[in-house]
Amino acid sequence: MELPHGRHPDGDHPEHRRLPLLPARPRARHRHDRTEGLMGTPDWVADATFYQIFPERFANGDPSLDPPGVEAWGAEPTRENFFGGDLAGITAHLDHIEALGANAIYLTPIFEADTNHRYDAKDYFAIDHRLGDLSAFQTFLSAAHSRGIRVVLDAVLNHCGDGHWAFRDVVENERASDYVNWFSVEGFPVSPHPVPNYRTCSGCYYLPKWNAYNPEVRDHHYEVARYWLEQGIDGWRLDVPYFINHSFWRGFRNVVKELGDDNYIVAEEWRDPEEWLQGDLADGTMNYTLRDLVLGFTADRSLTAGQFAEGMNRLTERIPEGYRTGMLNLLGSHDTERVLTRHRGDHRAALLAYALLFSSEGAPMVYYGDEVGLEGENDPGCRGTMPWDESVWQAELLDELRRLAHARKEIRALRRGSQRVAPLGVDTVVVIRTTDSGETAVMIVNRGEPIAVGRDDLTELSSAARWSRADGTAVLSSGESLTIEARSALLLTARTDAR
Repeated sequence: MELPHGRHPDGDHPEHRRLPLLPARPRARHRHDRTEGLMGTPDWVADATFYQIFPERFANGDPSLDPPGVEAWGAEPTRENFFGGDLAGITAHLDHIEALGANAIYLTPIFEADTNHRYDAKDYFAIDHRLGDLSAFQTFLSAAHSRGIRVVLDAVLNHCGDGHWAFRDVVENERASDYVNWFSVEGFPVSPHPVPNYRTCSGCYYLPKWNAYNPEVRDHHYEVARYWLEQGIDGWRLDVPYFINHSFWRGFRNVVKELGDDNYIVAEEWRDPEEWLQGDLADGTMNYTLRDLVLGFTADRSLTAGQFAEGMNRLTERIPEGYRTGMLNLLGSHDTERVLTRHRGDHRAALLAYALLFSSEGAPMVYYGDEVGLEGENDPGCRGTMPWDESVWQAELLDELRRLAHARKEIRALRRGSQRVAPLGVDTVVVIRTTDSGETAVMIVNRGEPIAVGRDDLTELSSAARWSRADGTAVLSSGESLTIEARSALLLTARTDAR
């Protein structure tokens, strides 16, 4: 989520009003019995490669929407400034996303708000006017779906912005407001300073916290989930879900799954994924634990190969089997420093991290701009504008990410195989993925000096009889060995039945 900052000074509050009238809901598809037991993650997620977009900074496709004082594209990002990114810009650059190999998009918030990050919603049923309107969203969604690209939106339901119409009604009408119990206000008048006299997200005055125990608030939030699923989206990412009770999220899941078991729910979680993966809350979590392990090995070098392997295997054991393919694996996001920045500009080290990302169980996610070498420290530095001048792109980085995404698409074991990780010495790790049908994929990642890998080394990891490079070239006949060059990765495939 967005960490608390000062709110953007611009933007008028909408008129106070009640819930908008919504179109009639279509008949639910694939309805299931909500009382049934554990359910695994939607099947399509196993084959997904995600691309995360911070809409305000991706591309400016419709300058007529630019707010006053818009900055020149490529200027330094701050927590307050705007650059004019919009939905039309995303639609115009779907070719780039598709060419990268991504077939799913996660958008950070797009609803009417005051800030550039939009984690301070003013109206959950309206597209932010600086991004476009419902028609622009439908154009984007239709264009994405026509390419086989799924779209997941951000559900920010713990808090809204202080410009939200219900909160403004409480400010104006105080205890007489119909919405006074939608929030937790301690006294009147409502006062944001010096300390808010109402509950907020992490003490940030412009992010009043919803009272999720109020049935009317739940109805509002569940209608939000319903409305955008009926518009055609493919799932929700839950922002700071750990700040809301589980009973709320159980109801949320029921609403989402009533409209289709293939609707994806992924929870933001930085520490303990398992509590969300018991069949009644989410289908996966953002896998920040995997991120810590990978970057500890490739960027910080704080983990040996053995420690990395132990951590990865332990993480796999913690995740219930039916949910492992539903994990959203990432190296960077709008809440972290950029991947290349974390690797201190060393693109070869960053490529090792991506090799591990794309070979690990779960859906890999690339944060916009990381694929071309965009750098930046944590917020606001990680929210710079996407450079569309290809002369500044790191072509080697982009080409390798495309190759990794292509390999994952072509090799079923990389998408659906069970996983085990093993060390080869101190600086080399092997990720082994094996399907029930006997297909095996092995990613060897070496952060150190050249190392020779023999057939016996791999035989200890897998019973596969014949090994090949990703291009199909046979390798490692009896007595042969392969040299894994310094700071490089090698993908091998095999079949355990020797066919």
